[in-house]
Amino acid sequence: MARVVKVIRTLRNHWKKSTFAVCVLSYGGHWLYGKHCDSVLRREACMEAREFGRQLIGPQEQLKKATVILNPAACNGKANKLFEKNAAPILHLAGVDVKVVKTDYEGQAKKLMELMEQTDMLIVAGGDGTLQEVITGLLRRSDEEIFSKTPIGFIPLGSHNSLSQSLHPLSDNKVKHITTATLSILKGETVPLDVLQIKGEMEQPVFALLGIRWGAFRDVAASISKYWYLGPLKTRAAHWFSTLQEWPQVRQASLSYLAPVPRPPDLPAEKPSRPNLLYRIYRRLKNYWNPPVEEPPKEPEPERWEDKEISTVELSISTQNKNPVQRRADDSLLVCVEPESFTIGEFITQGTKKAEDPSVCMKNALKLEAGACRLSLPQEGAGFYDIDNEEYEAMSVEVRLLPRKLRFFCSAERQKQLLSQAQGY
Repeated sequence: MARVVKVIRTLRNHWKKSTFAVCVLSYGGHWLYGKHCDSVLRREACMEAREFGRQLIGPQEQLKKATVILNPAACNGKANKLFEKNAAPILHLAGVDVKVVKTDYEGQAKKLMELMEQTDMLIVAGGDGTLQEVITGLLRRSDEEIFSKTPIGFIPLGSHNSLSQSLHPLSDNKVKHITTATLSILKGETVPLDVLQIKGEMEQPVFALLGIRWGAFRDVAASISKYWYLGPLKTRAAHWFSTLQEWPQVRQASLSYLAPVPRPPDLPAEKPSRPNLLYRIYRRLKNYWNPPVEEPPKEPEPERWEDKEISTVELSISTQNKNPVQRRADDSLLVCVEPESFTIGEFITQGTKKAEDPSVCMKNALKLEAGACRLSLPQEGAGFYDIDNEEYEAMSVEVRLLPRKLRFFCSAERQKQLLSQAQGY
């Protein structure tokens, strides 16, 4: 008892050191527990991948080939370590012939896609910028019709992984997010995604899976990191400081758009059975004696563009890939024209929401569904675009929708979640 009293007295006399020691031990214990949980997640994922590796293949079959485009600079230079610890062991245990190609500088992924050989699956390990470069390089190829059929996997290793929310279950744990995304590639379930083709007057087209933003909210979002010292107030502070520099922040442009295109019916999964021999002989003889009359090809109807002059705080053009499993009657892209009549308070509040989710659109904004649109900007002072969270110089562009152009690996769990959201459950 005397020893316990002595310990308590010592802690009381040195309460500052005791408090510091308790904080250090608590943080260390929490850190070690987190490391243990990460190890358990990796072990479980590797055991599941090993089951894929134990599956027997025929003597004429070959191992699946996967080409990985890895951006080591993603996630502040941590992407290579994250891939080697969390994704690479899963792919190797599953018996996949993996070829890893690392990028050395910005824009190299586009050039690498021009040289890529045929592969069973293409895996992008990085963030939104890496994915956007790979998609652009892939669809710029002369033989893109063949290569666009290659299924694509996305392993989220970047600071921004916006598309991952549509493909994989959401998780605050980085290790769980990466291992789940890698396992979904092995399971082989895919969903079709729309692509935006963005073409300027002189430039080669750029392709996007999410969308394009232009305006004041985009400009402020690019400057938020400068106010890091304000902590959780940095987003509001960035919007407030921008109003001190310029107000109102209104952009003028001309917008032309086409009506959405009705979606063709889905093709049946199974091919119809072949008719019997007698019916095929009868049909051939009938076509021989009474050949069908070929109708002249119909001339395509001229495109009917609708023009609109806009004055807005921000304009965004986006795909509907946020929920790729939702059934839609039309193939369309979404145009959101934010109103110009913002108060400073509304600008700060709405900007904070858009910093978390750029696809948010105000209730009184002009919302359009279109098959294609043209945006004409002033020649000077147009600013910059955000195309899939990558910065491009703003210019007059034509944006066209390429419906269901690419197929991405998607986990079955996330598909069920998105389907239930679309049905309102």
